[in-house]
Amino acid sequence: MVAGICAGAVVAALLASGTGGTAAASGAPDGFWMRTDARFAPVGALVPSAAVTYDNKLVPAAAWIEVSQHTTVSGTTTVKLRVDGMVPGHAYAVHVHQKPCGADPAAAGGHFQHKPSTAPADITADNEVWLDFTADEHGAAESGARHDWTFRQGEASSVVIHDMPGSKVRAACFTVPFGWAP
Repeated sequence: MVAGICAGAVVAALLASGTGGTAAASGAPDGFWMRTDARFAPVGALVPSAAVTYDNKLVPAAAWIEVSQHTTVSGTTTVKLRVDGMVPGHAYAVHVHQKPCGADPAAAGGHFQHKPSTAPADITADNEVWLDFTADEHGAAESGARHDWTFRQGEASSVVIHDMPGSKVRAACFTVPFGWAP
């Protein structure tokens, strides 16, 4: 499957670059599977990571993130998120973004949208991938989203953690090798 081969190359490049964490992707008879994880590090850390924290109070260095994706051959996409080491009891907004993370929080671009639009009515959990969560008393959480559509090649590249639902403040970013349907 083309998606598995292309995403696999991205995964290999991430691992070879020393960005930290682990990643695995495959094209399989039942669709595309991907899982990747990393520990957050500040911008400019001696040991770089695919997970960057811009606000150590909201997303502490060494907090952990895992993102997985399963896209079926029929075109259904499920994205799951797990975190640990976050601020206990804090509510975070999390969205899939268009570009990879960078030193500048704005580097990840805007939210991935199934039907690209600038209309406020189209900024919804149905048109985007929202993975909001509230960390439990230990700083851990899980969330997920399921859609009857797939990512487009090269248009979904990261997960951005915002301070809280409704906030535009980007507290952290994780570059993720999302796959797409050929």
